[in-house]
Amino acid sequence: MIREEKDSLGTISVPGNAYFGAGTQRAIENFPISGMGLPNSFIRALALIKKFASIANQNLGLLDQTIADAINNASQEVLDGKLDDQFVVDIFQTGSGTSTNMNMNEVIASRSNERITGQKGGKKPVHPNDHVNLGQSSNDVIPSAIHIAAGISIKEDLIPSLLVLQQALSEKADAFSDVLKIGRTHLQDAVPMYLGQEFSGYARQIELGIKRIQAAGKELEELALGGTAIGNGINTHPEFAEITIGLISRHTGIPFREAANHFEAQGAKDAIVSVSGALKTVAISLAKIANDIRLLASGPRCGLGEITLPATQPGSSIMPGKVNPVIPEAVIQVAAQVMGNDTTIMLCGQGGYFELNTMMPLMAHAVLYSIRLLSSSARIFAEKCVNNLTANRLICAAYVERSLALATYLVPEIGYDRSAEIAKIAYETGKTIREVVVEKQLLPEEKIDLIFQKSEPTGE
Repeated sequence: MIREEKDSLGTISVPGNAYFGAGTQRAIENFPISGMGLPNSFIRALALIKKFASIANQNLGLLDQTIADAINNASQEVLDGKLDDQFVVDIFQTGSGTSTNMNMNEVIASRSNERITGQKGGKKPVHPNDHVNLGQSSNDVIPSAIHIAAGISIKEDLIPSLLVLQQALSEKADAFSDVLKIGRTHLQDAVPMYLGQEFSGYARQIELGIKRIQAAGKELEELALGGTAIGNGINTHPEFAEITIGLISRHTGIPFREAANHFEAQGAKDAIVSVSGALKTVAISLAKIANDIRLLASGPRCGLGEITLPATQPGSSIMPGKVNPVIPEAVIQVAAQVMGNDTTIMLCGQGGYFELNTMMPLMAHAVLYSIRLLSSSARIFAEKCVNNLTANRLICAAYVERSLALATYLVPEIGYDRSAEIAKIAYETGKTIREVVVEKQLLPEEKIDLIFQKSEPTGE
C-alpha cells in the first residue's frame, strides 16, 4: 500500500504505513549509500528541539494550543523510541542535514495529523515546515542537535564510565602498593618500583582524560538555535531561541545557552573538533593502558607474567588451554577507531564554507560514535578485566633480583664506569649484581645490604 505526498518538486509515492513524507522519500531514493542512519542519541536531541520549540512558539502566540500540543506529544513519542523505524535517511546526504531535519519534521507532522484527524501524512492541520519547523532552519537546528546529543552522551554515559575505570585502576594501585617489581624503559629493565605505582599512573591518565573532556565539553553549551538560515535570525521570533534553549537546559541539566555569535556557530564547527581532540586523547590513554596490561600479563609461562588477567573466553580454536587478553585487545581497537573518527572530524571541520558547514551529518555520526565506543569500552575494561586482575608477586620479585639495572644503585659508591663493568660481568656470568659485588669484595657486606635496601622504592 502506498500514498501520494507532495512537495515543491511535485508528487511522489510513499509507503502507506510510513509517517515520513515527500522530502524523506526523495532522500531515501537519492542517498542509498551506507545503509546507516544517524544514531538514536542524535534523533532524540533533534526531537527535543522540536518538542520545546513547539512550547516556545505557543508561549509566543505563534502556534495555537491544539497544534502545539500535537507536536509536543508526537515529539515525546520520538523521544520514547516509539517511532525509531521512521528515521531512515542515510548519514551520507546533504551536508547541512536538511534531509534528516525534514525527516523529523514530516514524522512529527504526520503523527500529529493522525492524532487530530485519524489520517497520517499530509500537511493539514499540522504542516512540517510552517508548524514543526517554525522559527528554525536545518542550518541552526542540526548543529544544535549535535551539541545537545554529544553533551548528553558525555554527561550520562562517557564520564560515568570513565569514573568506573578510574576507580578500578585506583583500587588496583592500592592493592598492589607493596608489590615490588622492575620498571622498564625502552622495553628494557630499569630500576625497581611498585606495581601500585604503575597502576597509579594509569588511574591518573583517566582522571586527566575526564578533566579534558569536561573542559572541551563546555564548548558544546553554545547552541546555534536562533540563527536560522545563515546566522542573522531571519523568520524567527527574537525571543524564540532564549525560551527554547532555556527549556532544553532545564530538561537536560546542562547549561546550554544561545551562541554568542551565530555566524561562528553555523559557519564553523570548532567546538566539535575540540571535543573530538579530547576524545582522541582519552583513546590514546586507553590504548597505552591496555597495551601495558596485556604485556605485563604476557605468558603465562614464557612472557613477563607479572600480572594475571581474568579468563573471559577460550583464546584459540587450535591451541587447547590458551587464554588471550581479549578485553585489552578490544579496547585497543576502539582506540584506533576513535583516532580515525577524529581524523574524519578534522576534515569535516574544514567543511565550513562561508556561512555554513556542509559536512555535519558525518561529523555528528563520527563524534557520537566515538563517545559511544569510549563509554562502552571503558566500562567493559574495568568490569571484565581490571577489577579481577591479580599480581604475580613471586615473579615480580624474581625479576627485581635478577635485574642488571640494580647496578644503578652502586654509582654513588663506585662511579658510573665501574658500575657498568659490574653489570657487564653479571650479564656474561648470569649472576646477580649483588652476587658480583660480594664476589669482587668491592664493598663491605653491611654497605651492600644498605645499598640494596635503598633500591626498594618508598612511596609514590
